Amino acid sequence: MNLLAKQLNETLQSENSHIFDMLSGIGKAIYFPKVGILSQSAEASAKAKKYNATIGIATEGGQPMHLKAIQETLSAYEPKDIYPYAPPAGKPELRKIWREKMLQENPSLTGKSFGQPIVTNALTHGLSIVADLFADSGDAVIIPDKNWENYELTFSIRRGAEMIEYPLYNEDNRFNSAGLREKLLAQGDKGKAIVILNFPNNPTGYTPTRQEGAEIVSAIQEAAEAGINVVVVTDDAYFGLFFEDSLHESLYGQLADLHPRVLAIKVDGATKEEYVWGFRVGFITYASPSEEVLKALEAKTMGIIRATISSGPHPSQTFILRALQAPDFEEQRRAKFDVMKRRANRVKDLLDSGRFGDVWEYYPFNSGYFMCLKLKNVTAEAVRTRLLDEYGVGTIALGETDLRVAFSCIEELHLEELFDTIYQAVKDVSQA
Repeated sequence: MNLLAKQLNETLQSENSHIFDMLSGIGKAIYFPKVGILSQSAEASAKAKKYNATIGIATEGGQPMHLKAIQETLSAYEPKDIYPYAPPAGKPELRKIWREKMLQENPSLTGKSFGQPIVTNALTHGLSIVADLFADSGDAVIIPDKNWENYELTFSIRRGAEMIEYPLYNEDNRFNSAGLREKLLAQGDKGKAIVILNFPNNPTGYTPTRQEGAEIVSAIQEAAEAGINVVVVTDDAYFGLFFEDSLHESLYGQLADLHPRVLAIKVDGATKEEYVWGFRVGFITYASPSEEVLKALEAKTMGIIRATISSGPHPSQTFILRALQAPDFEEQRRAKFDVMKRRANRVKDLLDSGRFGDVWEYYPFNSGYFMCLKLKNVTAEAVRTRLLDEYGVGTIALGETDLRVAFSCIEELHLEELFDTIYQAVKDVSQA
């Protein structure tokens, strides 16, 4: 094993052996090179005032070489802010301002110890880093039965982990904290579990209430006190899109510093929050009362980044940074939030009108981009194909009964027609 990896592991063992035990085989072996092209280039950038012949970019006229055909479309930006490689952990200014944003939007983080966000190539990459660092073959990954299908690819197919599901809703149509607790405590023999908390939930658009959030935290704490090391990941892809009385901040704030056996990891990003899906800018942030643990985890994370994508795209990081610094940024974002909230409320008004109750129910939703119908007497796939083939309407079939509808991409004035069309397709299928 590389000496740097050994040193990072020794730090984790001495500072918090539980976190060391959470690491996968790759997590134990990975490190970020201190002697190599990146480190030598960084040193040269600070000291090589005459000529810097280190990193593999081309320069001309004292700035990064570039094509006019590209620069003329990006003339608002200095070449130095878009063409060179970004640092492996991301632009320092962006990391700083995102951390400040986290604190502002999550009051429960006040006084907690957590690291500087590390830039990822959007949220999927952040989850992939978690899988690489902490998931080995046979490890338990606990998720609700209504979940984003990419978890299976990321944790099970790539890393061989065992996906363990519990029903998202209980019999009262509330978050099933008892189900989460049961699956967690069942990992006592393994002594380790990875828990993914995705709120607002994809596909249902559900965020727990404050009471339900407290129950979730209590279940995780109980598992830790029972001797189970818990890696708990808040997948906050749709953070901020809270339309009703629910938690209006991430559970990461309550989970940070919860227990020595709990490692809280926040995966979030500008992707959905700032409506820049194609920019691929996400963040991964660790919580620990030990600065040395935070440094070690950051180094291992940078090692994973170096070994996979080297670094994230520089232009999109610059775009996001400038947007966050804009004086009217919050005003602009609030305007888009209001549009989304009106769409969600319109959907709920339509579904509560009594017009469709004979063919479907709907799962509780209060946030995010989506909602899910529970079809009564037909299969979701049959309705999906009928909608597509006969009406030119796209939806997502999930399992036998569930049909996901993304109201986020439908104008408010078209929502009634959309659900009338879905209703007609259900009738068509049931009469076929």
